[in-house]
Amino acid sequence: MNEDPIAFTLFNQIGIIDQLASTLFARSLPKGMTIAQFGVINHFVRLGIEEKSPADLARTFQVTRGTMTSTLGRLHRAGLIEMHPDLRDGRGKLVRLTEPGRDMRNRCVETIMPLVPILDGLMEPEEVVQIMPLLSRLLAKLDQIAR
Repeated sequence: MNEDPIAFTLFNQIGIIDQLASTLFARSLPKGMTIAQFGVINHFVRLGIEEKSPADLARTFQVTRGTMTSTLGRLHRAGLIEMHPDLRDGRGKLVRLTEPGRDMRNRCVETIMPLVPILDGLMEPEEVVQIMPLLSRLLAKLDQIAR
């Protein structure tokens, strides 16, 4: 019988669920869109953010500045974000989601709709409703710790 600590078991399960869910989601995204790119454009919409610096985005997503610069470069070339100088910090830049970026985010969300019947077969709607507050609490706590 496995006697791993409960915290390890929890994080292990979350990691496996993340991998499986990410694979399903990545397969459903429009051609050329990556999970990292979707994460950035979704971040702006989900939190109602107008603009944010690349450094802040890198911290938020816990990636290096170089990794975030690469992701932002692809989004910028696709016209999904704008980057402009930060007037408060002459050396810095600010990132803003464009209307095509907002449209792409909505298109990405629509692409997961074919997955809904798969998920419906895995859990009852009541179960999903029951676990959402727990997941939201866990997310908030982990977000505080990770900063």
